[in-house]
Amino acid sequence: MVSDDERPARERILDAAETLFAEDGFDATPTSRIADRAGVPKGLVHYYFTRKPDLLEALVDRLPDERVDPAAVVVAGDVVESLHRLVAALDASLGSSALLSHLLWREADTHPAVLAALHTRFDLLVEQIRDVIRASLPACGADVDGAAQLLASAVSYRHSVARHVDDGAVAMHRELRFLATALERSN
Repeated sequence: MVSDDERPARERILDAAETLFAEDGFDATPTSRIADRAGVPKGLVHYYFTRKPDLLEALVDRLPDERVDPAAVVVAGDVVESLHRLVAALDASLGSSALLSHLLWREADTHPAVLAALHTRFDLLVEQIRDVIRASLPACGADVDGAAQLLASAVSYRHSVARHVDDGAVAMHRELRFLATALERSN
């Protein structure tokens, strides 16, 4: 096992920034505190991250990969089960980063690069949901794009406020059932 002091300085700096930004907010956290928490000289923070917003942008890359192989979740003809499997896979992936996700959504209002990165991730989520719907209901005549946007919004909302919600599983099940019923009726 690698001790904190043996981990690369860049990773220790990002760990410290994530913790401190979550506790006190981006604007209220000076780079000197990040350096202290990481156990590195302040100059090393600026060596790796020229500007303080660069730290925030680097944290976006720490979010887990949200790509889910449709073949692993699609049940042909069963959109409800397919969407449940997709959401479960996304929950497993994103669950480990609930605090980071919340932090980044909070800071997206004042940091355009973070907002752009989160929008890119959202668009990928919409695309995955659309692919799963089309694979599970190939002849679906409903507005699959609209359904994918709605479900992506619900999933994103849950993960952006996850630390404030006890368990959204019941609500998500209800939302999935409603969406799937609408899609199935259009066949």
